[in-house]
Formats: sequence, C-alpha cells, structure tokens
Amino acid sequence: MPFAALGLSPALDHAAEAMGFSSPTPIQSAAIPVVLEGRDLLGCAQTGSGKTAAFGLPLLQRILPPVQAASAGDGPRRVRALVLVPTRELAAQVGEVLRDLARPLQAARLKVAVAFGGVSINPQMMALRGGADVMVATPGRLLDLVEHNALSLAHVQTLVLDEADRLLDLGFAEELDRVLALLPARRQSLLFSATFPDGVTQLAQALLRDPVRVEVPHEPATAPDIAQRAIAVDEKRRTQLLKQLIQEAGWSRVLVFVATQYAAEHVAEKLYKAGIYASPFHGGLSQGARRQVLQEFKDERWQVVVTTDLASRGIDIADLPAVVNYDLPRAAADYVHRIGRTGRAGASGAAVTFITPQSLAHWRLIGRKQALPALPIEQLAGFQIELAETPVAEAHTATAAPQRPGKLPPGTGGVKGSRPSKKDKLRAAAAAAAAAASPAGRSED
Repeated sequence: MPFAALGLSPALDHAAEAMGFSSPTPIQSAAIPVVLEGRDLLGCAQTGSGKTAAFGLPLLQRILPPVQAASAGDGPRRVRALVLVPTRELAAQVGEVLRDLARPLQAARLKVAVAFGGVSINPQMMALRGGADVMVATPGRLLDLVEHNALSLAHVQTLVLDEADRLLDLGFAEELDRVLALLPARRQSLLFSATFPDGVTQLAQALLRDPVRVEVPHEPATAPDIAQRAIAVDEKRRTQLLKQLIQEAGWSRVLVFVATQYAAEHVAEKLYKAGIYASPFHGGLSQGARRQVLQEFKDERWQVVVTTDLASRGIDIADLPAVVNYDLPRAAADYVHRIGRTGRAGASGAAVTFITPQSLAHWRLIGRKQALPALPIEQLAGFQIELAETPVAEAHTATAAPQRPGKLPPGTGGVKGSRPSKKDKLRAAAAAAAAAASPAGRSED
C-alpha cells in the first residue's frame, strides 16, 4: 500500500520513499490517518518501528497550509509543531528525520530547529533568529530558550511527546508541566511510549482529549535474532569475566551497560589498562564528547563502549555484535531496550547478562514482567558461585558492609523503588538530630 493511500500528499509520499519506506510500517498505517484527521493519539510502539515518520509525515502536512499563508507576510516564523524528547541524541535524530521529510516541500521551505542541553545556548538562539516552523527539543533547554525570548509557544498546533516513559523516568515531569502551561489550550496532542507505567497513563489522561489508541505489539515472527545468555558471577569479578568473554568471543564491538556514570568510567579504565580499547559514554560528558565517542564506536575505533541507560534508546549502531548487562537495569522495560541495540535490521546479535547473588531476585522480576524466556543461569569454569534465591526486599539490603543512607549494595543496578525518597531522608535526618539533642543520645564526658 502506498503512503498516498493513507491521505498523504504526493510530495510527502515521495519523501517517505526517498527515506527507504517502500510501504508503511504497521505504526505508520495506523497513526498517519488519525493524525491527519486532527485527532489526539496515544501510540505504543518500540524503537525501530518507524515511529518518527508516523507522526512526522502527517504533522508536516497539517502545518503546511498555515506556514504557506504566513510566508506571504514579513513576520518571523511561528512554531506550529513541537516535539519533546528525553535525550540529546534522540533530539538530533528526530530533527534529522524531520528535515529529510520536509526537504521535498521546497516551496514552503519549512524550517526545523533542534535544541538540547549540554552545549552552549548561544548557537541555538542564533539558529532561531527568524523563527522556526517545527521545534524538536528536550524540555529543559526549551524552557531556557523561552526564558531568553528566543521563541514563543503560543501558536503551537501539534504537540508530540516522544518516548514519554523515558521523559518521566529522567525526571522531566515538572518541566513538562511548565511547557504545557505555555501551549494553547486548543491543540492536537500525540503521545508515544514503548511502555505504559502509571505515570505515563496519568499523563495521557491529563494531556489527551478523546484519543485514538494505536498499539503495535512485537510479532514473534519478526522478533530480532538475539542469542540471550545469563551468567552467574561474583560482583567483584565481573570485569574479569567481561574481559574473558570479549577475548573468547572475538567481538569487534560490544556495548556494556552499567548503573552509574562512575561505573562507566571505572570499568572502561580497567578494560583500557588491560589492552582493550574501551571508552565511557554517559550524561556527564559534553555533547561534543558524546558525539565523538559514538561516531568513533560506529567507525570501530573503540572495541568497547561502557554506558549508562543513556544509550539504551534512540541510538542506532549498525551491525553491533553484542550487548552486555554488567549491571541490571533499574526498570524492567529497559532490559528489552538495552538488548535491542544488537540484532537490528535483520542481523543477529548476542546479549549477555551478569547475575550476581545480590541481583538474582531482580533478574527474576525482570523475567516475569517482560515475559522473557526462562534462560538457564550458566556457571563458567573459574567463575562458579552459589546463587541463592532471595526475596527482592532482602536482596536489596543484605550486605556484609554497612551502606551509606540511600546507597544500594553493589550489583543491584540501583533497583527502581528501593532508593529512599527525599521525605525518607528528611525524616531520618530529623530523627538523628532529635536523638543527638536528647539526654539519652548524648555521650558522657
């Protein structure tokens, strides 16, 4: 079925073909007619499903008439469509796709602007001189631009929240509220998410008006060819096991997921000292450094990139042979996104997960929530350990050494929901102060 059958103009039909879409993907077939009708939409689709074109093609067609009408005047361009994304990498990727789709619309000369944090705001403000028709941004940097009077959101006709679950996971809820307050009450809203936890469901209920729900589940027949393994290992010997696997498997490149920025730096340094070309990749690096690491990894100048969940979505690395879960992800859904970096575009891949005694219960929980196949936990020669099934609550607290308040034992990957809240910390601090002030709490001279 051609894209024109979905109601798209010949120019956008040609743009889709030029980008390699010979026919609409399931999410595109379902979403494009809904968006063209002006309806709100709640979309569930995984990475790699053609989601950006699913909202990008109809979005461009809908804003084209008012953009053409406004171009006859002398005023600046007004932002007609706003796409909010959780990360810098995804902002750049979505912006690139929208620019490619808009290129055939030469008569309108649609302007797509991209903005994200981690870099100087001045070039982004300069790029917005004369306005923009489509804005792709992370929430924090978008608000910075508004505060600098670099753009106005008063004329937005269509709002897109891409990877809404990730937006909430990364703590953008407050920024989202501030952005929504700047938008016109009458607008079209599109929300896309790979998963629908309570936070996303509540956001959809507050944001969308009589939405059409479009859900494209994974088909078993089209599931990626990823050989998954789970290997038991003591948490102190994970780096040693990682080095052995890299050498034995002969992986030309491997993406290693850890829980924290410190772990990314620490593991990458150990591998580099062992003669393996490894580099860290995390949110603490500048945008330029992150872009350079990714490009050099794609060019096979790095054999290993050790990363946080920053690289679990929105990043496409062609022909990546393997992924290793050095730490388990906090959220169960992120396991699928992590291993989905390999086995893409019909290629095969390998995904290895390290299971420590501290993380075993969380691994079982991930398996149940994601309906994963029952993988046997392998015991490799020289790394054998005894794994005892431990309740999740105990697995997160049992440790030989005392831990700082709010710090989880090593190997858990920072299991979601186990970290004390701000209120818990304030209560604990108040209780400690009260105990120190009381006669019973004072030490005798």
